[in-house]
Amino acid sequence: MSEKYHNNFLKEVEEMVEEGEWVKMCMQCGVCAGSCPLGPHWAHPPQEIFMMIRAGKREEVLRSDSMWMCTSCYNCVVRCPRKLPITHIMHGLANYAHRLGLSPKNQPTQQFATLFWNNLAQTGRVNELKLSLGIYFKDGFAQGVKNAMAMQSVGLGMVKAKRLNPMELFGGHGVKDKTGFHAMLKKAKEIEDRRKNFA
Repeated sequence: MSEKYHNNFLKEVEEMVEEGEWVKMCMQCGVCAGSCPLGPHWAHPPQEIFMMIRAGKREEVLRSDSMWMCTSCYNCVVRCPRKLPITHIMHGLANYAHRLGLSPKNQPTQQFATLFWNNLAQTGRVNELKLSLGIYFKDGFAQGVKNAMAMQSVGLGMVKAKRLNPMELFGGHGVKDKTGFHAMLKKAKEIEDRRKNFA
């Protein structure tokens, strides 16, 4: 019985993915794809991903870069006739694929998400200067210099508007209770690891 459960990808998604129990409610109308600003660029729009889940195409879904295309604009959620939490499901699938080590490599939004998370996890707040430099230099030093030069007018504008502080390079700001913050992250990782082992 347990083996049969784990071979059923729909049930796996219902159990392991945020809001996954809603996948079976999709009626394949395509409003989500038509409402998405990036709709023409998806390899598999949400309703297709949901149908693939119901068809048991586990590897194809979890290795897809489609979930990483979601920008959280929520147009799909607002316009869905069945009010499905599509954005949450897509992010949940991306997170689940990442936890299993199946997400696509060198996908730009995944790279940004990883840089953002690693930056945030250090102090509890995002250090925008370090995040920007991480993005500029992710493809090597020479490309990083080119990226930084191309964006220098934007950077200077942000410094003048006090939206970017060069001193953040030497530390920046963080949450008051860093010990509590890191304890919370540790507990969340323990819960995530238990779920991953269950899968």
